[in-house]
Amino acid sequence: MLEVFDNPKTDRDYVIAIRCPEFTSVCPKTGNPDFGTIVVEYVPDLKCIELKSLKLYLFTYRNQGVFYEALTNRILDDLVAACSPRRMEVRGEFTPRGGISTTVTARFEKRG
Repeated sequence: MLEVFDNPKTDRDYVIAIRCPEFTSVCPKTGNPDFGTIVVEYVPDLKCIELKSLKLYLFTYRNQGVFYEALTNRILDDLVAACSPRRMEVRGEFTPRGGISTTVTARFEKRG
């Protein structure tokens, strides 16, 4: 589902930052909706993530019951598998529920 395209500047490190402020999923314990912002920052290697496919991928979580920690790490794993970046960070910034807000950050760095 995630589509990629050729990095136009493979000889340079540069950061791509993507902000998805209308992310939704479902709490697996209560079934209530969860709302948040997913932030992806990465240094591409040979491929970049195509944005429309990323949007559609994130929409698949809309009705899934998943904890924030698993969700953030799963998104990172899927994006790394799709584009093999040099570095990537995925941050889930979730809106307060019960007076508590949560941010989960997962990172990847290519070895060698």
